[in-house]
Amino acid sequence: MAEEDSDTVLHINEVVVNGNSVRRSITSTVPMQITDRQMMDNLDMTQLSDAVRTLAGTEVKDYGGIGGMKTVSVRNLGAHHTAVSYDGIVISNTQSGQVDIGRFSVNGLESVSLAISQADNLMQSARHYASGGVIEMASTNIKTREPGWWKASVRSGSFGLVAPSFIYSTWKDNDAIGVNASYTHADGNYPFTITNGVNKDKEKRKNSRIDSWRAEADYRHYFDNGADVSVKSYFYRSSAGLPGVVILYNNTGHEHLWNEDFILQSVYTTRLDAPLSFKVRGKFTHSWSRYIDEDVKYHEGMIKDIARQDEGYASGTMAWKPARWISIALSEDMVYNKLRNNIASQPEPERYTSLTAFSCHLTTDRLKIIANALYSLYEEHSNGNRNASSRNRLSPSISISWRLLSEESFFIRAMAKGTFRMPTFTDLYYQHIGNNNLLPERASEYGVGFSWQHEFGKKVSVSITADGYYNRVEDKIVAFPTTYLWKMVNLGKVAIHGLSLSTFTNIAIAHDMNLSLSANYNMQDARDRTDRENASYGDQIAYTPRHSGNANAVLNTKWLDIGYSLNACGERWSMGTNKSDYRLSAYWEHSMTIGRTFRLSAMDVSIQAAVHNITDRQYEIIQYYPMPGRNFTMTISLTNKNR
Repeated sequence: MAEEDSDTVLHINEVVVNGNSVRRSITSTVPMQITDRQMMDNLDMTQLSDAVRTLAGTEVKDYGGIGGMKTVSVRNLGAHHTAVSYDGIVISNTQSGQVDIGRFSVNGLESVSLAISQADNLMQSARHYASGGVIEMASTNIKTREPGWWKASVRSGSFGLVAPSFIYSTWKDNDAIGVNASYTHADGNYPFTITNGVNKDKEKRKNSRIDSWRAEADYRHYFDNGADVSVKSYFYRSSAGLPGVVILYNNTGHEHLWNEDFILQSVYTTRLDAPLSFKVRGKFTHSWSRYIDEDVKYHEGMIKDIARQDEGYASGTMAWKPARWISIALSEDMVYNKLRNNIASQPEPERYTSLTAFSCHLTTDRLKIIANALYSLYEEHSNGNRNASSRNRLSPSISISWRLLSEESFFIRAMAKGTFRMPTFTDLYYQHIGNNNLLPERASEYGVGFSWQHEFGKKVSVSITADGYYNRVEDKIVAFPTTYLWKMVNLGKVAIHGLSLSTFTNIAIAHDMNLSLSANYNMQDARDRTDRENASYGDQIAYTPRHSGNANAVLNTKWLDIGYSLNACGERWSMGTNKSDYRLSAYWEHSMTIGRTFRLSAMDVSIQAAVHNITDRQYEIIQYYPMPGRNFTMTISLTNKNR
């Protein structure tokens, strides 16, 4: 049964050459990029953060190692303005507002995409309109028309890494079931060098062990009338040491963090090619975390924080196509969030959210115009008489794509969008620093660009996209020192100018030999515009490189698959004041993979070896959190061919 819904499960088998993913990114009214399954396999990507780094305009903050927290910001709007969606439903963290993308494995994903603003999908939820950028994970846990399909893998490598995984999918009549499970263990104690003046000492990271478990189960039923319903359950558990910062010769750590996440979500979709179509979504999420730090500075020699988050989510989208050239949609999302903790003096807040989105798509042979409006309403209650005020706002957006020539895939596009993000529970209520009078952060996005794709004969396909943009963030929420304590306040203003370039080339060298080349470049000037009297006024925002990019090359042959990747990041500063003391050096990181797949009886056997950070370059993404040096991995996979 053909897949028509990009919100749930994507099957993009043509992406190796001139697939739908490339075509969709070219015709989109907003900048859009996709990392597909083949690239993730060939370049030994294992975590969602690995795939996100290949997308232009993203900044991944990595606190080092396999278990280190990883967050993503799109075009320097901040992690709070970036939505992460899994099979069409947005993942949330109301406590901190940031999703740790290091927790998600790419095992079982068909693609990872980034849409600035939001994708052109008419049937997406209202929550997708509420962010400055959307990262979408599309799973392939269910492989329809393949009864009894399975894949077993084991990955091992440096720093004690052992990571087995298993995927199983079966299909019968109108029902499909898929399961996906994995386990990761690593001691994470990689070597690094401490530089103190002219002295250099070799050290090892300590307290870096991680054990994580992940399990998913999917069920999908196809109705005879073209509708379908899907159910996904997701469970993640981890136990990780937190090695902390490295300052001179202080390399000890006594912090430990346990996390559990459970998600149950379901989607019902009617036929999308009908004049009137519906999509209904529901989700329940429970998250639990326990943090312990042992230190003599604490009363009783230890601090222990336990937090529990619950979310209930319901969403409905109705789309109507009165004519061939016009489609309209109305989406309504209702969300309930609650936070509980073990701190006696801290409130346990509840948040009620209503998001209503109206979208209108006008499409002709060469012109596409998409106009959206989102109305947001937030209501909060807490048991500590510290309720934040109710908030509501109307956020419009518009995007346009025009095909200049009917016979050539050359498009120009423009977009404008206004968004805002509510303060998190931590911003509003956390112990003494929370401020329940905070205003929402406001963000404005503007962009113009072009996309072009051309086929030179039957063997070479080239696509190029370029976008210039201007973003502005006001009422930015920052921690600010008051008379006695730090306090969360609305103090910041940031102006961001940038340019993103992307290119993809596919060359069919021979019948059984293919070369794929891709590269991204991002130039970003992000300045503090808060207060002319501040020392940081006019300086580049902390941890924002002016120049960054990556390049990838994959050669597929019938004998070997060879991949090469380069990640480059220019100099940046760890503080808002751009002094030399806070400067972080630029770095280049090179990686290479080599693999072979061969048939053994009824199975395909795949063996891949990878070396990351080939030059053993020591660098830091976050100051005092050294990243791993040269490291190796080996992966063996068995896949049955029950067709």
